[in-house]
Amino acid sequence: MPVTAAAAADARLAAYGPDADALRRQDPRIADVLAGEARRQADGLQLIAAENFVSPAVLAALGSPLANKYAEGYPGARYHGGCEFADAAERLAVERATALFGADHANVQPHSGSQAVLAAYAALLRPGDTVLAMGLQYGGHLTHGAPANFSGRWFDFVPYGVDAESGLVDYDQVRVLAREHRPKAIVCGSISYPRHLDYAAFREIADEVGACLIADAAHPIGLVAGGMAPSPVPYADVVCATTHKVLRGPRGGMLLCGAELAERMDRAVFPFTQGGAQMHTIAAKAVAFGEAATDEYRAYVRRVVANARALAQALAAEGFAVTTGGTDTHLISADATPLGVDGRVVKARLAACGIVLDTCALPYGDGRGIRLGTAAVTTQGMGTAEMARIAALFTAALRADDAEAPRVRSDVRELAEGFPPYRG
Repeated sequence: MPVTAAAAADARLAAYGPDADALRRQDPRIADVLAGEARRQADGLQLIAAENFVSPAVLAALGSPLANKYAEGYPGARYHGGCEFADAAERLAVERATALFGADHANVQPHSGSQAVLAAYAALLRPGDTVLAMGLQYGGHLTHGAPANFSGRWFDFVPYGVDAESGLVDYDQVRVLAREHRPKAIVCGSISYPRHLDYAAFREIADEVGACLIADAAHPIGLVAGGMAPSPVPYADVVCATTHKVLRGPRGGMLLCGAELAERMDRAVFPFTQGGAQMHTIAAKAVAFGEAATDEYRAYVRRVVANARALAQALAAEGFAVTTGGTDTHLISADATPLGVDGRVVKARLAACGIVLDTCALPYGDGRGIRLGTAAVTTQGMGTAEMARIAALFTAALRADDAEAPRVRSDVRELAEGFPPYRG
């Protein structure tokens, strides 16, 4: 009997866990939604720099009995009873995080990277304080002073940028702005900067003006764990990070800091900015931290960076203007203007062919660029040869008319299906 599309989709969904059949019986409409998402992930190229495929072990922890547990507070000091196993999970996550990153203290409760940044600001700043951070047009995050975000409403943000020629952070400008505005804190971090940051330089500037240094390492923290990026931990007063992206854990956040700030950071998370911790997610974070401490993970991160460099080079050969001329990380940003199109057009045309990525601001110029990353496709097992093929598919998708787009979509599907994110 031939396999129907619905049966194939259910088979993909089953790879995510043992309860797919139960979900199908209980709620077929949601089962259809999840099966569709499983099919979308498996049939296309997932190049969003902030996304990855977690391991089956992480998925199992996310769907574990700890999803049922309310656990306000911290291990040994909960507001609810029956927390002995929740405490054990959180202690293990904290123990693994501090060992992995060489930090005195870790708080693994933030629900997201933005929640981690909010807690850091709450611990170190007061409303109205001046903060120096990368401007949004240069790659700064919403929490780095966007007017629509709490950060832009509660604090006085002064933006620094990048050099117009090289695209690299202008540390001389950062120093001049710090001396002029005397900020209470300096934030170093970006969502689309493809090069390593000089944390020692930021520390020196912060010390000169008496500012706290907050590292928003949401993107590079997985590279730090794998030994492919410098660590901000020895330099920053607090490091804010996510546990997904290259780190390949569940969606969530964390804070790393020295012992002297541990209590302030913990209180800023609970009870100031959050209530009960998501214990199933914390258990999944513990799994991910354990995976990131292995030689296998370090080899994976080396492949992520090698793939990003190869893809950046291949995109440049296809006519894209790659920001800073390349990348040190998993992340690539590029301008498609030399090809006669805006980043929004690139995103839409590629999406129609099954290639998913983001747009980003261009530091100097009009319109939008593109931002992409290699973490997910590397998890699937792709290498530098596939990066060259992906770059060629970019060009084919941009040039394809309505009649040719289905052929390009078929080529994308063929490539993706050769590297399933979950096997078996």
